[in-house]
Amino acid sequence: MVPQAVIDIGSTGLRLLVAEFSPDGKQNVLDRSDSPISLGKDVFTDGYISQEVQNQLIQILCRYKEQLASWGISSENTSCFASSAFRDAKNSDPIMDRILVQTGFRVKIIDGLEEIKMMYIAVSECLKEQTSIIKSDDTVILVVGGSTTEIMMMSQGKMVGVHSLRIGTVRITQQIRNKASSYDDILRYMQESINNTRGTLESELKLSKVNQFVAVGPDVTLAALMKGESISTFLWEIQKEDFLDFVKEVQKYSVDECVAKFKIPYNEAETLLVSLLIYKLFFTFTKAEKMIVPETSVRSGVLISKNYGENESLQEEFNMQIIASAKNLLRKFHGDEKHAECVKMIAERIYDVLKDEISLDEHSKLLLEISAILHDIGTFIRYDNHNLHSSYIIRNSEIFGLSKKDITIVSEIAKYHKGYSVPQDEESFLMLPRNDRMTILKLTSILRIADALDRGHIQKFSDFTLRLDNNSLIIHTINASNTVLEKIALSEKSGMFESVFGYKVILI
Repeated sequence: MVPQAVIDIGSTGLRLLVAEFSPDGKQNVLDRSDSPISLGKDVFTDGYISQEVQNQLIQILCRYKEQLASWGISSENTSCFASSAFRDAKNSDPIMDRILVQTGFRVKIIDGLEEIKMMYIAVSECLKEQTSIIKSDDTVILVVGGSTTEIMMMSQGKMVGVHSLRIGTVRITQQIRNKASSYDDILRYMQESINNTRGTLESELKLSKVNQFVAVGPDVTLAALMKGESISTFLWEIQKEDFLDFVKEVQKYSVDECVAKFKIPYNEAETLLVSLLIYKLFFTFTKAEKMIVPETSVRSGVLISKNYGENESLQEEFNMQIIASAKNLLRKFHGDEKHAECVKMIAERIYDVLKDEISLDEHSKLLLEISAILHDIGTFIRYDNHNLHSSYIIRNSEIFGLSKKDITIVSEIAKYHKGYSVPQDEESFLMLPRNDRMTILKLTSILRIADALDRGHIQKFSDFTLRLDNNSLIIHTINASNTVLEKIALSEKSGMFESVFGYKVILI
């Protein structure tokens, strides 16, 4: 077993995790470090990371480099990522360059959706022996951070909504500094901030009907250790009444008293009450009578994801959640679900026929499936130019498990699925990386064929065969008559496919 390492550059500190994985996928933590730093405070005050904090950051990373060397792990083989506070900093690019030059760590800035993805992986691993917790009832998974609060909403085990809310402990603390003098002032400010987002969340899942509440983070783990009961290793539960009592207790303490009583760093003590209040407000929106608290983190999710190739069942489960999230988005905009499912099925079969020469990975097939589900979502706004409206909705939506880059690709595919226009005519397309351009061209050309075969939205081609023969893709329909409409649609939409793959499309 080879040790692996990950470093998380967060709003309140740098955190290092070293672990190894057994052949059965079990994670064994070998080493960890937590170093406080006021990175988020700088960014949320004036938008920049100060020179002083930069120097502290470099010093900590140099120390981590030495620590990792003792495990035989180089900086080049360490996953180093930064989240929202670093992402918001106006001087993040030169700082990342300085980190690379002086420490050898290559920092990757992850967006909110990627952070949610890694947290879902970590939580799923922690709850794998307790699958009924999130598969039997409506469930909310909440992660409160320094800059953002990540929320995942699930119904009967399927993802129905994901959001990265700009509500974080450091962000709020900086916003109310010198403006809120009492607990009631802080509570009212936070209630109004959270209520502004509640309507959006309620459109996806009625929070008042949620009876499973999963909370992740060091502050809520502290509450579980103080007031909760252990379910299994690294998993606790805490009754609602006990949690609310703990919040009342903490509000009586000063920051110094929190440091002394709970043995936590000063910067964590500064935001402890705000963090617990965010959990409290979301918790009380639901009817859950207890809070499930896994002791895990995004860092664990990053390490687990690096071992995904050996865990096909976990990858399959994750892909199912991505598909479920896309379908819920389509449902939210009252899309034609039967047409979307039919186009998805046809597109998958065309992709499989071309698999040996398409030169794309399995993730690209997933992006094709998502594009097929969402390509017509823009009809909610207006049928005319609905492809442009689809692209806009997708680009400005959150789809669980997809990165910002993935969403850009899907939105571009939806944009060009209709008509004679080609992406190469758009300057915005030409500015994308070459690999992304080829992915968009190949997947769009497949989607156009699949969409043409359900031109009437009546799912006529439920039974058909595909084969490649003499530079042609032969589509042979079984028990389908009067295919004039589909042949006309193919004549309009097959040009890109023939240009990209070199196959003429023939429907017989």
